[in-house]
Amino acid sequence: MSKLSVQAPKSVVMIRPHHFTPNPMTAKDNSFQSNDEKRAAAAIAGAAFGEVTHMAEGLAAAGVTVHVFEDKTAATPDSVFPNNWFSTHSGGHVAIYPMYSASRQSERRSDVIEMLKTDYRVQDVIDYSGLEKDHVYLEGTGAMVLDHIGRVAYAVRSNRTNEVALERFCTHFNFEPMVFDAVDRNGKAIYHTNVLMCIGTDFALLGSQMIPDVARRREIIARLEETGRKVIDLSIEQIENFAGNAIELDGRDGRLVVLSARAHAALDMTQIQDIEQSAKLLPFDVSTIELAGGSVRCMLAGIHLSRREPAVTQLLYAAG
Repeated sequence: MSKLSVQAPKSVVMIRPHHFTPNPMTAKDNSFQSNDEKRAAAAIAGAAFGEVTHMAEGLAAAGVTVHVFEDKTAATPDSVFPNNWFSTHSGGHVAIYPMYSASRQSERRSDVIEMLKTDYRVQDVIDYSGLEKDHVYLEGTGAMVLDHIGRVAYAVRSNRTNEVALERFCTHFNFEPMVFDAVDRNGKAIYHTNVLMCIGTDFALLGSQMIPDVARRREIIARLEETGRKVIDLSIEQIENFAGNAIELDGRDGRLVVLSARAHAALDMTQIQDIEQSAKLLPFDVSTIELAGGSVRCMLAGIHLSRREPAVTQLLYAAG
């Protein structure tokens, strides 16, 4: 359980929004979004700010290095989900992604990339954002769930996952693409792969019932099992409660599976026991942020890079 894994990063980037609100421009193809008519906008924004703060502090207490950047603008309501616009990879590689919604394209920040170059060993940055001009999109590790051990990029077809961009990414970063269709209980395409799938070192969470092609479903399960992982099947209801939107991190005392309190409550005891054979579950209440249709996995951009120097502190707040 304490063995290091290339699947589980030791450091993450988080964005703390000062003006969080569910984004009306992304609601059309995100069936996980919802509204809170009972709270004023300021109360919702304040609650989201607090949820990010609490989660960052909790991760740091568990031994994860957390780089927190402030977002003080009201123009980027989804900025709390940085995993969609960049990813990092062993060997010093960084990718920047093309975003589907125009309101999300301005989430990309040079200060985050500069921090990575300063604190970690970055060899190159490959920027795919120019593909937006051709209406070609690939929203990072929301669109893809990456198996860093087996080198497979699992991706659900959607407005936010273009297969041309996916092939280009996989060629550059040495992944094999595995594309499939997935739908919710109403037959609507799942907007991001990471809401129905999580890959840890020794296990994978998968909402297999949402993959209508039975043959393709079996292929995906078989591919995950080939790597020695136990595939833990999640029901549609569990996926709707964000049980698939989790991430494995490396903490001070071993691997952690970080997820929301809502997701944790949706798991049954057998599933919890199966996960905790490999990693400790660490839930956080992010119920306000979940109004935007994403959960804990979306909030964390894992850093799969080597540090230049050991971190002096586990919680690092950036200016701005």
